[in-house]
Amino acid sequence: MPIQFIRSSLFASPTNLLRTLFRVTKLRSLAMGSYTASSQSSKLFFRQLFEKESSTYTYLLADVSHPDKPALLIDPVDKTVDRDLSLVKELGLKLIYALNTHVHADHITGTGLIKTKSPGVKSIISKASGSKADILVEPGDKVSFGDLFLEVRATPGHTSGCVTYVTGDGPDQPQPRMAFTGDALLIRGCGRTDFQGGSSLQLYKSVHSQIFTLPKDTLIYPAHDYKGFSVSTVEEEMLYNPRLTKNQETFKGIMENLNLAYPKMMGIAVPANMVCGLQDTTS
Repeated sequence: MPIQFIRSSLFASPTNLLRTLFRVTKLRSLAMGSYTASSQSSKLFFRQLFEKESSTYTYLLADVSHPDKPALLIDPVDKTVDRDLSLVKELGLKLIYALNTHVHADHITGTGLIKTKSPGVKSIISKASGSKADILVEPGDKVSFGDLFLEVRATPGHTSGCVTYVTGDGPDQPQPRMAFTGDALLIRGCGRTDFQGGSSLQLYKSVHSQIFTLPKDTLIYPAHDYKGFSVSTVEEEMLYNPRLTKNQETFKGIMENLNLAYPKMMGIAVPANMVCGLQDTTS
């Protein structure tokens, strides 16, 4: 916001001044990547966590208005499980679910380790992934925690089993909505499509039909970022994503010519993650 506008507003009415300050605070928060649905809802607690070696984001959500303060983790990493569980304990939350958006190839999920350290936590992944978990979700399913829920949307293309978890729609759910897109949609990018049953055309259709159809102010939270970004919106990605703003054939050409090396952890991570982590005893 221009400095001149802020200064002139100081001589306005108290009501206009408050509105101006709110807008400045909101814009500043958006720039820092900290503006989330938690600022709009007294129910939802939200925390974005980061694992630097694989540049993975883990997300902690909880319904703090519920007596039990039920919580869930999305895309936990094995190396940061102790940090995550310590935070859950400090905040007095009750962890009930550990979710994966897909079978990761660049790190081992923390889901199995969480289950050994926190009995009662259930692992969740998509049925289409072909991997093992306590709960296998399908498109349209809801993952409830307290009075809040996540909607499951199928977004294959990076892998054949990718899903996006979207916060619920309704007056009792936090606004704006939040989409945890895994590797399907990254900030100004997307996941590769050259292994694990990937398909560039399928990914293009997934993003355009399942993510870009959400309200434009929906907040995008990916599984990774390599450039220092933390959050985007549906509207931003529809306007500025250098890959997914192209037509389908151009997108296919881009993805076929990335020439990326396979992830270093792939040979270890994929087999482990097919059972939601080395320590997962789910059968």
